[in-house]
Amino acid sequence: MYVLLSRKVQITIIGNNANGTTPELAKIAYETGMEIAKSGSVLVTGGLDGVMKAASHGAKDGGGLVVGIIPQNDFSFANEYCDIVVPTGMGLSRDFLTALSGDGVIIVGGGSGTLSETCAAYMHKKPIVAIRTSGGVAAKYADTYLDHRENVLITGVDSPKEAVKVILEKINSIV
Repeated sequence: MYVLLSRKVQITIIGNNANGTTPELAKIAYETGMEIAKSGSVLVTGGLDGVMKAASHGAKDGGGLVVGIIPQNDFSFANEYCDIVVPTGMGLSRDFLTALSGDGVIIVGGGSGTLSETCAAYMHKKPIVAIRTSGGVAAKYADTYLDHRENVLITGVDSPKEAVKVILEKINSIV
């Protein structure tokens, strides 16, 4: 089990919402959530459907703890796999909270909302891993920097198991 000081490691998964989550993408997210749970880490997501729900489902099936940070102000919008729900009432601004609530971030697919979260994590120099086989933002930005500042290399990997292994190594190297 990975533990930072006296708390569990928190890993954020970001990716497509329900609109754009194919069965293949959901499988990758589910397996990534499962791997996070197996590592003893806490899963943090945006708490809604799509990649967030699939990852949450995987983490729950793996016996893990799931935190959902939702844009609405009502708990009922969260997916049923969230153990802890943070109803922000902030709309899309909650992307910063989601990205910064993890010790590291794993990208699974993704569109413009995912890119927003990736940028927030990048600006704050969070370790970021992208599952390049999941397409979208993950594939586009794997193995690159977002800009000339080269804050953090977005490390590309090919599997959920590798994603969790690499993000934990990156997190542990900065503690």
